[in-house]
Amino acid sequence: MKVVAVLAAALLSQAPAVPTPPEDVDTRRGAEVLLESPSASKQLATARPVKPNGWVGLSAEARAALVSEDADAPLAGRLLRMSERFINTPYVLSPLGEGQGVDPDPTFRLDAVDCLTFVEQSMALSLAGSEDEVAPLLERIRYASSPTYEDRNHLMEAQWLPNNIRKGFLTDVTRRYAGDDAVTVTKSLTKVTWQSRSSQALGLPKAQQVVGTYPLNMLPLERVMAHARDIPSGTILVVMREDLPLKATRITHLGFVVQRKKRTYLRHASRGGYNRVVDEDLETFLARNGRYSKWKVTGVSLFEPRRPDTASGGSVARPVP
Repeated sequence: MKVVAVLAAALLSQAPAVPTPPEDVDTRRGAEVLLESPSASKQLATARPVKPNGWVGLSAEARAALVSEDADAPLAGRLLRMSERFINTPYVLSPLGEGQGVDPDPTFRLDAVDCLTFVEQSMALSLAGSEDEVAPLLERIRYASSPTYEDRNHLMEAQWLPNNIRKGFLTDVTRRYAGDDAVTVTKSLTKVTWQSRSSQALGLPKAQQVVGTYPLNMLPLERVMAHARDIPSGTILVVMREDLPLKATRITHLGFVVQRKKRTYLRHASRGGYNRVVDEDLETFLARNGRYSKWKVTGVSLFEPRRPDTASGGSVARPVP
């Protein structure tokens, strides 16, 4: 795989600051790398998983049975059950690819995730009625129309979110739960954006270098906890920073909201001090993010995962060899 520098967009630092080693060159590519920040890249992992996740040790038959069990149950409940099995899964940046070509990483794995692939695989496992539906669903979530590197949903605002809303996998519910506190913001992608080193490191041909202005609903950071208890478990929470012209994204992290024992948590794949999938107290998570000064966190957006109908969900067409 061609060596590329770690992109200068940001995955939120998921642990308190620790001494930082020199930044290494990263060899991985894709949307997951685009969500990575220099600050997160420099963090040392101070806590390794101490026990396996809920998928380790399962036979193929046992996993298939789990996927098929209560397949028609409410999606939020299935998301909680499937995503919970990822707790303690080690964090690995950009662990999925196309199995060949530009990014030959595997197309599916349960032993390593990052923030985006954790959400994508949890969704695919929860939406599937049987084991053989998981892979096609994951492709429909990860790609616009064909499972190729160039057609992957690399950019959150311009591709991952709008494509999955269009296909029926997601609904924007920010205003539903934020009420009058919700504001409209935008992310702009220009030719100048694609001239930056971080954007060019994606290695996308000019035809896939999308430009435009993309609107987003946002709940400002300082108002999130005022509405936190109203957000249902299973809702996807995405974290946004200020819009910088040379960065191809302002969405820097995502995970699932979990309501438990009168407290709100974020279930997410966390790099840094945790270095694994965890349930983290949302107030603690937001307070830490509020202290970032170089690229300020501005708020969050909320999305409800849905079961798409066949027409809107469509299928991903494989290229002819």
